[in-house]
Amino acid sequence: MTSRPVKRLRAPTLAKWEFSDATKGSLRQINLTTQLPPLALGGLAVVALGSDTWGDAVVLTVGLVAALVAFVRWAAGDISRVALPCVIVTAGVWIYGVLVAGTGMAFFGLLVAGTLAVPQLSRHRIAGAVALVAFVTVVGAMRLLVSDDEFSSALVEYAIVPGGLTAVLIGLMFPNKRFYDVVAELEQSRQREAELAVMRERMRFASDLHDIQGHTLHVVKLKIALAQKLVHTDADRAQEELREIHALVGDTITQTKELAYAQRRLNLSAELENAKNLFEAAGIRVRVVREAEVDTRAGELLGQVLRETTTNILRHAEASQVTITVAASGITIVNDGARDGPPPELRGLAALEERVAADGGQLTVEQRDGRFVTAATLPQPGVQEDR
Repeated sequence: MTSRPVKRLRAPTLAKWEFSDATKGSLRQINLTTQLPPLALGGLAVVALGSDTWGDAVVLTVGLVAALVAFVRWAAGDISRVALPCVIVTAGVWIYGVLVAGTGMAFFGLLVAGTLAVPQLSRHRIAGAVALVAFVTVVGAMRLLVSDDEFSSALVEYAIVPGGLTAVLIGLMFPNKRFYDVVAELEQSRQREAELAVMRERMRFASDLHDIQGHTLHVVKLKIALAQKLVHTDADRAQEELREIHALVGDTITQTKELAYAQRRLNLSAELENAKNLFEAAGIRVRVVREAEVDTRAGELLGQVLRETTTNILRHAEASQVTITVAASGITIVNDGARDGPPPELRGLAALEERVAADGGQLTVEQRDGRFVTAATLPQPGVQEDR
């Protein structure tokens, strides 16, 4: 006898993710609170100590403002909008500081703006980092061409110290970028879990609605066909069938309301009796074997399997006999009259297979020689708790 798992339903692909507004706000607040004040104070100290004239102060202040703008936009997660102009401005301030003002502190703005912008590049980050360090060092070395200062002291003040600090800080910013990538991955995981939970709930609701409405419609169809046959030969029996149809529709309306308010519960014993009545009404011999009592929680899920299988037999098979076996840990439904060819696509059972698997069980279907077997097994409560 061949067996196959019920086809799984695929979840839709999630769209490209970005930081949520709440996460952006939290990260921005942390950065602005802890890093902006010391950065601003350091920049003001650079302006004060590196300016010999008001012109020097204005130029260094422009570099400081560009650096602070770059930092604020970096904290907001969109430095790319201002990276290029801020780097150009601060680079110009550094050139002015080396060739005109004669202050090695003028590289402060470029140190901040450049080291924030380069790690955010989509590609060629290492090349960008090398280029930034080289630019700072080469421009600083140009001081040797326009100054009579001692060679070694000028080289250290304008080239080695600025270039070294730039290399160190940009090296530290790459792990910082990785930290934000990890935060992004965690946020992405949380977002994905939330979306998957919503999709699972929608699938569960759709499956339950299919159980209620599909089952009822098939039963109503059978009973109407029976009433049509009896209307001229047994009017009383036909009226009874119509009353049952009316009651069934009312019960379905109630179940739909309970489903909408998450109050629906299935009873396996009631489902067994209902399936037996349906099969007998359709002229199908039915045999129910109860080997053991089933746990209430498991009985609800097994009742859904039985209801869906009953609907499938009435819809897809030309059965003459059905055997339902209830064990302590599962249920098996065997019917004859299976149509030749590959088994039909059973979407309702596909959704139930996901639920059974989520509870540690297994739902399978088998078809051979005109017989169709649907079997659902669940772990015993004690066994499941010990895991």
